[in-house]
Amino acid sequence: MPVNSVKHTGFGVSLSESASMNLLLKNGTCVTPSGTAVADIGIVDGRIAAIGTIGTAAAEVIDCRGLHVLPGVIDSQVHFREPGLEHKEDIATGTAAAALGGVTAVFEMPNTRPATTTAALLADKCRRAKGRAWVDMAFFVGASAENVVELATLERLPGCAGIKLFMGSSTGDLLVPDDATIAQVLANGNRRVAVHAEDERRLKERYTIVEGGADVGMHPEWRDVETALAATRRLLALAQATRRRVHVLHVTTAEELPLLAEHRTLATVEVTPQHLTLAAPECYRELDGFAQMNPPIREGRHRAALWAAVANGLVDCIGSDHAPHTRDEKNQPYPGSPSGMPGVQTLVPVLLNHVAEGRLSLERFVDLTSTGPARIFGIAGAGRIALGYPANLTVVDLKHRRMITHLAMASRCGWTPFDGLTVTGWPVMTLVRGRIVMREGALLGDPAGEAVRFLECL
Repeated sequence: MPVNSVKHTGFGVSLSESASMNLLLKNGTCVTPSGTAVADIGIVDGRIAAIGTIGTAAAEVIDCRGLHVLPGVIDSQVHFREPGLEHKEDIATGTAAAALGGVTAVFEMPNTRPATTTAALLADKCRRAKGRAWVDMAFFVGASAENVVELATLERLPGCAGIKLFMGSSTGDLLVPDDATIAQVLANGNRRVAVHAEDERRLKERYTIVEGGADVGMHPEWRDVETALAATRRLLALAQATRRRVHVLHVTTAEELPLLAEHRTLATVEVTPQHLTLAAPECYRELDGFAQMNPPIREGRHRAALWAAVANGLVDCIGSDHAPHTRDEKNQPYPGSPSGMPGVQTLVPVLLNHVAEGRLSLERFVDLTSTGPARIFGIAGAGRIALGYPANLTVVDLKHRRMITHLAMASRCGWTPFDGLTVTGWPVMTLVRGRIVMREGALLGDPAGEAVRFLECL
């Protein structure tokens, strides 16, 4: 955009009458770094070129009166199961669910078959995404004893979201349970390491209480509070020793939160919509094995503590931990049933319902789902509505009431733990680099997602 085509207005800047735009969003209530106010957003060649009162002509004009325009939602923890487990999900169906849910970018986890542990396997995932991903993507590389000396190189490859470390066994074969290897992982590289913190030794010791068959309500007893707390305690000590930044995924216990608060210079914190919305034992009675995930849904006191951590700023972001399995798999007797729930399509409506019910401000929602992930992982040009940034936008109707249903889910697994929940607040449009990929529940155009770019890798 030529410099001389800009003029200042009361809220921001806009193009001169002589300039033209590809797309103009009119009259939306925009959440920007300057505040929340009604404004127009002009888009040129996929970037935000104007914010304010805009009278310039545009190829397409959309009236967003009554709607809120937010920085594009980023889901920094999804499992799309490709390659090797495509009967549950793949990149095409998973990113379709993301776009329909108002999500503009996703970070995909490495516990596929084979696990993403080499440059060649990362490149393979990037190739698979080209022309099939509806939203932008990045892929975590899994840490292992075999690739530990290569991690500093792997984390800087195009399309890499960073390194993922499994301290406790979950879905897939990736596991680094011992402190010596964890220390090596943390010592090799510079980018923030995402960590599944459950203590493998304790998991093995306690497996006897469910081995041979048990009620799924025993899941949080087997994978108990100490299993999470012990792993997080070990992780933070090792992060302190190696001076490596870590991101603790899906935190679930009240006991971990004070410890994490003591290590804010090194550790950032994620929670999930499931752990903020569901609680034991009710969820296990109502959903049976479909409530099973790792770490588990816990009692209400833990949910209350997580909400307090959201309110006091300790929680840095919310990720869906979208982890689909088929109904047949989830219906297997516990503990043979797999852990995980789909969630990328419901992240935005479930959290907007919390906004409607007063648990969360809209500005905090933006911080947790866009600004936070951009800050934690150093995403280039993301996390806010600002001039020159890619036009990744999530447009929502805060007053729209709708029931979440299995039938509406685009995920190949075809179900959601929130089936039957009526929510207030719904995504109505998803823009990825200025392209409308979803509008009013319909996917538009062709999938053209690109690799997320990171500041540390430019």
